[in-house]
Amino acid sequence: MTKKRISQALLIIILTLGAITMLVPFIWMLSTALKTAPETVRVPPTWIPKHLQWQNFVTAWHAAPFLTYFINSLIVTTVTTIGQLFTTILAAFAFSRLNFYGKHFLFALFLSTMMVPGEMLIIPDFVTLSKFSLINTYGALTIPWLASFFAVFTLRQTFNAIPNELYYAAKLDGSSDWHFLWTMMVPLSKSAITAIGILEVIGSWNSFMWPLIVTNTAKVRTLPVGLNAFTSDAGTQFQLLMAASTFVILPMIIVYLCLQKYIIAGISKSGLKG
Repeated sequence: MTKKRISQALLIIILTLGAITMLVPFIWMLSTALKTAPETVRVPPTWIPKHLQWQNFVTAWHAAPFLTYFINSLIVTTVTTIGQLFTTILAAFAFSRLNFYGKHFLFALFLSTMMVPGEMLIIPDFVTLSKFSLINTYGALTIPWLASFFAVFTLRQTFNAIPNELYYAAKLDGSSDWHFLWTMMVPLSKSAITAIGILEVIGSWNSFMWPLIVTNTAKVRTLPVGLNAFTSDAGTQFQLLMAASTFVILPMIIVYLCLQKYIIAGISKSGLKG
């Protein structure tokens, strides 16, 4: 057997083991969601329920206002994704094509903020929003996430891969920067933009810590926060918690499976340098 075939076989084995490792939690979630309460705490644990409890999904749905949580998650995810894409496109174009005083220093300054842990920004963000009386509103859930320099950095790399000759030719034809951005740069970078949008959708939909901190009523809570409804002083109802977790995860799994090629294409192209 050649070294190439051995390498390919090892790669397949490693990827298979990785895939199994990633799938096990999802399989356990579905298995637990279909169990009775005693089965969820049985030792040793059982993977296959004796009697499938489909009623757990109905009970979980009615145990909390999940329709309200779903609508809130949909609103927050839509607003943050659109807002972040808009600011990302404008900022990436400015750092890629425009010349202005302090451009490189400003870019390096923003780049350094990526080294700051997000947890350190929770208190300053909370205090700032509370000063504007935005706590427990959609504003608190969306405003801090309308911009991401990681997204700007990624899209700037893609913009840099587009030949400068296109930009200069457009300027000679009398095209404005705004027109060139939306008619040339954006269409040519749709893979990267789509990837950024998908990653933001997944991140916003699954966000838990920030919505938990800035919301205190069911009116504006999102789906991940709503999962707390199945935890009480008497213990956690694991079968209902796992059934409710399925509601939260399923939409994102569908989105990822349908659009995963754009994530791969976008991330791969972001490493090119023109």
